[in-house]
Amino acid sequence: MFIDKVEIFVKSGDGGNGVVAFRREKFVPRGGPSGGDGGKGGDIIIKADGHLRTLLDFQYRHHFRAQKGEHGKGNKRTGKDGADLILKVPPGTLIKEKGKTLIDLVKDEDSFLVVKGGKGGRGNACFATSTNQAPKYSEKGEKAEEKRLTLELKLIAEAGLIGYPNSGKSTLLSKVSKARPKVADYPFTTLEPILGVVKIEEGKSFVLADIPGLIEGAHKGAGLGDEFLRHIERTKVLIHLVDLAEPDPVKRYFQLRNELELYNPSLLEKPEILVANKMDLPEAKENLKNFKKEIKKEVIPISALTGEGIKELIGKVWKEIS
Repeated sequence: MFIDKVEIFVKSGDGGNGVVAFRREKFVPRGGPSGGDGGKGGDIIIKADGHLRTLLDFQYRHHFRAQKGEHGKGNKRTGKDGADLILKVPPGTLIKEKGKTLIDLVKDEDSFLVVKGGKGGRGNACFATSTNQAPKYSEKGEKAEEKRLTLELKLIAEAGLIGYPNSGKSTLLSKVSKARPKVADYPFTTLEPILGVVKIEEGKSFVLADIPGLIEGAHKGAGLGDEFLRHIERTKVLIHLVDLAEPDPVKRYFQLRNELELYNPSLLEKPEILVANKMDLPEAKENLKNFKKEIKKEVIPISALTGEGIKELIGKVWKEIS
């Protein structure tokens, strides 16, 4: 299951209390204060783990608490520190509080301390002075911090496949990588973003993301909408796949571009590779000339089904991202 946005509650550990104690050994006259300090409460740290691809671990558990510090003990023994709690997330996870981004964990092993454990309180041994040799008071440990956070995943891919449902994105991804997305002759066969690694040659490859089909009104949530639009914000280049067998591919092209602008205008600043798909069909070939004339951009004609033009397309993508 692909989960890319969750709400969680985190609370660090309370600091342990300092203790009031005195030495009572028979042969230690004037033993004096011996109360130890409390231990520090545990921190909560969120860390990126390159082996993870989804926030599924947070789907059914939303509350996380670090361990409390132990209270101090007699004989000047300090309480044990509470254990830190490390929450692992996929690279590309944003940590937000009240809509404000605290940090973006982009790389594997990136980490962020979200709530700090409370300090332990001092025992009465710390307060002994020449004028107050038997203090009968100690400090309480500091209280824990707590926060409500939003974890939001944005996939990390060099190139993103966008287009209307049934434009052939999943078929193309399955042709150029080992990813095996669901392919069928009805809309919205792709219900979640899928990543595939495209190998050019030894030592040269890039990650391609297949984003579920977008439709008019996507920026407001129509279809699968803005649930997945965020995943193309990190890409270096957008591969816009247009089904040339459709009655009005020009209109569809501009509609989708408009949706990107309404969602995030900066998306239109990304390099775009325009791809005319389904060249194996007669109607697509008939529409190609007029499509090029109306769009006035470079168009790469392909057939994701037969493989026609795919090599040229991959070469163009590599040139853009390298």
